[in-house]
Amino acid sequence: MLITGGRVLVDSGTYLEDGAVLIEGDSISAVGPRKEIEKRAGADVPRFEFGGTVLPGLIDAHVHLAFDGGPDPVSTLQGSTDEALFEDMRRRSEQLLHSGVTTVRDLGDRGGLALRLAAEISDRHTPGPRIVSAGTPATTVGGHCHFLGGEVSGETEIRELVRRNLAAGAGVIKAMVTGGGLTKDGPRSHQSQFTAEELAALVEEAHKAGVPVAAHAHGADGIASAVEAGVDTIEHCTWMSSDGLDFRPDVVQQIIAKDITVCPAVSPHWQMLPRFFGEERANAMFDLVGQMADAGVRLIAGTDAGVQRAGFDGLAQALSFYSHLGLSNASIIDMATSRAAAALGLGEITGKVAPGFRADLLLVDGDPLADLAALNGVHTVFASGVRHEPNSTGQ
Repeated sequence: MLITGGRVLVDSGTYLEDGAVLIEGDSISAVGPRKEIEKRAGADVPRFEFGGTVLPGLIDAHVHLAFDGGPDPVSTLQGSTDEALFEDMRRRSEQLLHSGVTTVRDLGDRGGLALRLAAEISDRHTPGPRIVSAGTPATTVGGHCHFLGGEVSGETEIRELVRRNLAAGAGVIKAMVTGGGLTKDGPRSHQSQFTAEELAALVEEAHKAGVPVAAHAHGADGIASAVEAGVDTIEHCTWMSSDGLDFRPDVVQQIIAKDITVCPAVSPHWQMLPRFFGEERANAMFDLVGQMADAGVRLIAGTDAGVQRAGFDGLAQALSFYSHLGLSNASIIDMATSRAAAALGLGEITGKVAPGFRADLLLVDGDPLADLAALNGVHTVFASGVRHEPNSTGQ
């Protein structure tokens, strides 16, 4: 397949005007000026002519396909059988794909269903983005998201859970380092759940297998503990304390020094947060993300899709949060493409329009470097070389 575009995003903030992308199988074999690549392709290669922008498929680095994004996702999950839930997860994955997302990191589901879905998508039985799944997240007894089945107590049980997830095919290990609002009967969001020794054991077991660790951490103490343990990504990173917010510049410097990535997991409806937290507190939370960005913390994009008010077609809307903070459109697109791919361990596989990379492409009508909202105008998506049109089946 030869795709020609009015412009092709070939590097951070860099377009190739009147470019072309040649796909062979599931990979990109060549990228360059249209005339040059057309000659290389030959006359018998199918062509897809497009006048807009070709860029890498988007990456949502924090989703929960097992949740429905409704007002009470936990109750909905608990009231659903595995088979009914799996069918809903199929539909949600296709919704992600049609919104331009070609890779997701699922950070906690029930019964390994996301791993099962990942296999279906990989085998091309079901349309959807590539899924990097955490399997069952580790939590304490009665802890955050305990209903997903990952309750553990002590280092031995923690190591056993990590090994089970790895054996099932997990591409990331998730640790609920602090509580969270989704679990009404669990620890508060700022409260830590694991000892330093337990976190160290979890990270050691995952890293021994070459698999990264994602730490759910709202509380400042939990963030500091996750950094000390050597996790690879921190999810949310909201710096909460028992009496407000507790931003710690010294810990931020450790995050940078240890090359840890932060995924704020911003909701597509982030502009509603002042209604729930109060305008002053919400603005303070927004400002802390800006301070991390200014300090040089590597941020990646994620939506926490599946939790309350976070659907599976909202990554482009969530990215507007970073525009609100003053980040450039080029940097924001990197957060949802190349930078996210690197954080997921896929930096040599996807996230760029370059030869040898997987043919994960998003085609939009406008110019997202000039106007980030152009990412909402999805025309066509290619996932592993397979063409998909919004609101239709794959071709």
